[in-house]
Amino acid sequence: MPTPQLADFVKAYDVRGLVPDQLNVDVAWALGAAFARVVVAADGAPGVVIGHDMRPSSPELSRAFADGVTAHGLDATLIGLCSTDGLYYASGALDLPGAMFTASHNPAQYNGIKLCRSGARPVGQDSGLAEVRDLAQELLDTGTSAGPSDVARGAVTERDLLGDYAAFLRGLVDLSGGRHLKVVVDAGNGMGGHTVPAVLGTGAGLPELPLEVVPLYFELDGTFPNHEANPLEPENLRDLQAAVVEHGADIGLAFDGDADRCFVIDERGEPVSPSAITALVATREIAREVAAGARAADVAVVYNVISSAGVPEIIAEQGARGVRTRVGHSFIKGEMAREDAVFGGEHSAHYYFRDFWFADTGMLAAMHVLAALGEQEEPLSRLTAAYSRYAASGEINSTVTDAAASTAIVREWAAAQGAEFDELDGLTATHAGTNDTDDRMWWLNLRASNTEPLLRLNVEAADVATMERVRDDVLALVRGEG
Repeated sequence: MPTPQLADFVKAYDVRGLVPDQLNVDVAWALGAAFARVVVAADGAPGVVIGHDMRPSSPELSRAFADGVTAHGLDATLIGLCSTDGLYYASGALDLPGAMFTASHNPAQYNGIKLCRSGARPVGQDSGLAEVRDLAQELLDTGTSAGPSDVARGAVTERDLLGDYAAFLRGLVDLSGGRHLKVVVDAGNGMGGHTVPAVLGTGAGLPELPLEVVPLYFELDGTFPNHEANPLEPENLRDLQAAVVEHGADIGLAFDGDADRCFVIDERGEPVSPSAITALVATREIAREVAAGARAADVAVVYNVISSAGVPEIIAEQGARGVRTRVGHSFIKGEMAREDAVFGGEHSAHYYFRDFWFADTGMLAAMHVLAALGEQEEPLSRLTAAYSRYAASGEINSTVTDAAASTAIVREWAAAQGAEFDELDGLTATHAGTNDTDDRMWWLNLRASNTEPLLRLNVEAADVATMERVRDDVLALVRGEG
């Protein structure tokens, strides 16, 4: 087999490749050795904590990575099966750099690695991943498969942290005093099937909560026999939506493959916008900070450029400060640390918490929604209606030959509509609108993919008709139909 070219699958934020053509035990060893030298030793950490998801290749790959780490005199703590936020918990609680073997929501033939520094601080292309990639490529190209001869091999230990993770989350959100809720959870045969029984049930020996969990696809199976573990695709939510209605449930929760993202379904079987969840959780976190003695004006919440316009509005209504950032977890995490933000949300259903080392955890966001629902008697649809103010298109991808030229055409069109612009992340055009029914508020964001010849369009407006008009006009321009 030819030597894989790591630049083909070491992405901006993580590693994501085909097994075994791209990601195999030799590559995992080289990446472990490079991570040990570039990040772990340079940071002065004594070792690495390593976890993995339920994909068939994950145990072997994670052990090969550990071999690369220990060959360079550093220790490896293997925590076995875990969600990505379980790995972040381990990195924070043990104060160690971490490696999580997962391809998240990607199909079964993929695997990958998410890397972090001690305290769950992100490792991306601009914060060490490029150097790790280049050194690992050098090790592969030269056939190096052993550590320095003058360095004693590090130790490998195994540790189960699932119970500690569950207890830590329970300590952040108290669900014990709410009304009884029936909750349907679709784990998609991913790691939610491992973590939900521990956190929301009694699987880790914690006290019973006033929750009746109806499980869907809790069997860990990295071949995804029922549907892909990607709840961002509407097709993958249909079983959950039907089950919520069938069981008369109060709420439905869908986790992706590594359970770091959580999508919410209301009692009618309708999806709740991740932006509405961002606004709901932000309101709770702001209130908690104020109750603890903080001035609301000193509380920061981070959101990205494709979040609903309702998010900064609601943050401002609470007297707090909204901080807008680019799409992507490294940008969100970096901005949260700079601002000491209490919470951050992305429209992709990643939710970040200062109390969780500024890392993302879908489980903690789900617990906030359950707590908010359980603290009052209204159904979820009515509770979240206050946080869902505008009509959104969702993200729509278009294949283009010249992203810059297509974007320029859209900018010219939007300027003729009286829009204002910013380029924090792609092109954002905002039309303030008036009270005239034919001139309502809208905004759009057009971003080029970093890895594919795609333009990603998001449109939001004061009403459905305006959103659809702007969406259709812009798509026609982007796709050369207008």
